[in-house]
Amino acid sequence: MITLSLSWDPSPAQRLFSTLRNSVRALGRPGLVCLFAAFATPAFSVPVAAEPPPEFPVKIIFDTDMGNDIDDALALALLHALQSRGTCELLAVTLTCPLPEAAPYLAAVNTFYGRPDIPIGVSPDAPKSTENRYLGVASRRGSDGRPLFPSKFDPASALPSVALLRRVLADAQDGEIVIVQVGFSTNLARLLDTPPDDISPLPGRELARRKVRLLSIMAGRFPHDPGGKAYSEFNVKRDISSARKLANEWPTPIIWSDWNVGMAVRYPAWSIDRDFDYVPHHPVKEAYQAYRPTPHERPCWDLTSVACVVWPDRDYFAKSASGRVKITPEGYTLFTPGEGGRDVYLTVDQTQSGRLREVFAALVSEPPHRHRAAGEK
Repeated sequence: MITLSLSWDPSPAQRLFSTLRNSVRALGRPGLVCLFAAFATPAFSVPVAAEPPPEFPVKIIFDTDMGNDIDDALALALLHALQSRGTCELLAVTLTCPLPEAAPYLAAVNTFYGRPDIPIGVSPDAPKSTENRYLGVASRRGSDGRPLFPSKFDPASALPSVALLRRVLADAQDGEIVIVQVGFSTNLARLLDTPPDDISPLPGRELARRKVRLLSIMAGRFPHDPGGKAYSEFNVKRDISSARKLANEWPTPIIWSDWNVGMAVRYPAWSIDRDFDYVPHHPVKEAYQAYRPTPHERPCWDLTSVACVVWPDRDYFAKSASGRVKITPEGYTLFTPGEGGRDVYLTVDQTQSGRLREVFAALVSEPPHRHRAAGEK
């Protein structure tokens, strides 16, 4: 364990990061884990946030438009690494991407990390997605004809996303669930309008109010979206009506991680090129290269929505004052401060961005654990 106490003059700090990173690369995987531990140590923070740590494992539903961008796949790999450490438990993955290849890719990644039984919800009538560049990785075969990334996913038995949301929430304790939404608001907006059924006697709004502790959303641009077509954020503009409904009616606290935050934290190309070579074929590395190959460094939009709910006490982000988010009919996000408001949004400075970049690289590239976290089935 390396514990550092620094006065944060940016130039020396950046030189120290570079020195540590280069040393760790020479040491290999154990050194990388030590680096993560050092960066996660409060003595390295400036200053330590007052918010208490969450109870682990944080129970998460991951709502994703997997297939539209590669940061969804990076975020899923991050969730698996965190679950292996006992930090979170991934209860379900629900899709807002209608492509039939999306669920098989999810299943391939979950199986690669040793968790083939995580349920996947599908939404074939979700808003039309962008061109599929990487989901076909799941169907690749080796020279012997065998699948490189086998899974036992059966599309015929997959629940609709909203039904799966209701089932997981109904089975949870009150205030136990964190939903991380990194795609469109389609599923959660629909959940709000669901009536009582054989899954739960509660209507959707009340089910969410009772069971969900926190909703973490990757969407928007704050403190306000300046307007104009170029600034209507993707996750909002693809389903504006659902985004507006969610912003108007969601009954629990929301953390918004916006376009600016993800743009400030880029996933390092050197990690894609070097850190996944512990296996000949990796479903995340191959998907990344199929989407947009290195040396491109993709913004970590979706990863920040995961990080803020498992590490609220580690000063990886700053938060706005509380207030309320509204979305205009054109899809622009507006934040109005107000005491006791439901919403906050994240910001990052240069130091926090550098720390997140290193931590994301360490965890996203972490190999599947042979031994599961304590209590994991």
